[in-house]
Amino acid sequence: MDLGIAGRTAIVCASSKGLGRACAVELAHAGARVALNGRDAALLERVRGEIAEETGAEVIAVAGDMSTPEGRAALLGAFDEVDILVNNNGGPPPRDFRKVDHEGMLAGLEANMIAPIQLIQAVIDGMVARRFGRIVNITSGSVKMPMAGLDLSSGARAGLTGFVAGVARQVCHANVTINNLLPGAFDTDRIASFVAAQAKQTGRDPAEIRAERERGIPAKRLGAPHEFGAACAFLCSAQAGYITGQSLLIDGGAFPGIL
Repeated sequence: MDLGIAGRTAIVCASSKGLGRACAVELAHAGARVALNGRDAALLERVRGEIAEETGAEVIAVAGDMSTPEGRAALLGAFDEVDILVNNNGGPPPRDFRKVDHEGMLAGLEANMIAPIQLIQAVIDGMVARRFGRIVNITSGSVKMPMAGLDLSSGARAGLTGFVAGVARQVCHANVTINNLLPGAFDTDRIASFVAAQAKQTGRDPAEIRAERERGIPAKRLGAPHEFGAACAFLCSAQAGYITGQSLLIDGGAFPGIL
């Protein structure tokens, strides 16, 4: 399918690896000009070259932390106009909610709620004026199915979801959409780090822990990043203009509800 976004400009936050990278790859395959972001400049430049070679698209690397005003300004400066914004950022480390101090709470809110909102504020009026815009926020399956230890991440991402819900209804008349993608368990470095930490804590074999996790998913496997990237690219497509204010859970059926 031609997604109708060839030549469009796309900013993808935290896209040097994992789900962010997968989204950047699929947008580049669709013909978009893509600005990548990450804090490791050397890794980011290597990834930029790999995606450009694979897709033939124009790919720009902008190193910086999206949780800082300087990082956001640098990324926003990649293109004169931004047609597509994919908000993404790593979540705070798992910990007991009793141990989340005031400073840690503010940092979690900054990374997973405030920074995405400020990026949206920066690009949305231009999108409305040009009568095209696609904003996708990568949040987490924990927004619908909270997990102990991820309370700060769940709370901040749920706050972002609530904040943009009304905004999405204000701008959709101008062909500007805002949607959220909620990943479950995907085969990324983040999952690998969780498995490694659990193995270290319990003394169990990492392969056994991973297999146990896969058995708990109705699809009986972890998600492939390219599957997530493809869903993101479709929400950014010309054909997705009637989809807005939605939270799409991609978790292999792990969430047991119907809504």
